[in-house]
This record gives sequence, structure tokens and C-alpha cells, in this order.
Amino acid sequence: MLHMQTQQRAIINISMPQAMAKRVEKLAKEENRTKSELLREAFRIYEFKRDWAKIRKWGRETARKMNIRTYDDVERIAG
Repeated sequence: MLHMQTQQRAIINISMPQAMAKRVEKLAKEENRTKSELLREAFRIYEFKRDWAKIRKWGRETARKMNIRTYDDVERIAG
């Protein structure tokens, strides 16, 4: 027996320039997807990139605090 898990959905209205809306519509049709699917994917990608930007920022700050500038500095600290 197959059980489908249903997710509750929230409807969010957004505004965008008309030209962008036309490109969204065109791309969704080209990929045989809904506009919602396309925009959900765009948000997931945005969120992923944002998370990695935070990680990179933390890495830069940590490297600065630990005076790490080269791979040799990493080797010195790592042993």
C-alpha cells in the first residue's frame, strides 16, 4: 500500500516586473513545469548559496583570527 504524505501549502503572492514575469512563464513552459515549481527551485538555490556564503564568511573570519594566510599556515596549525 502506498501512503502519500501531504504537505500543507501556503499561497504567497509576489510582484515582479512584467518582463520578468513573462520570462518565468516562458521558462516554465519550456521545462514543462509550473511557475510555482520554478520559483520554489529558485528559492532553494538562493537559500543554498546564502548558507554557503555564511560558511565562507565564517571561514575567512576564523582564518583572520588564527592568522592563517597560506596552506603552510594550515599545515602548521593542523600538525
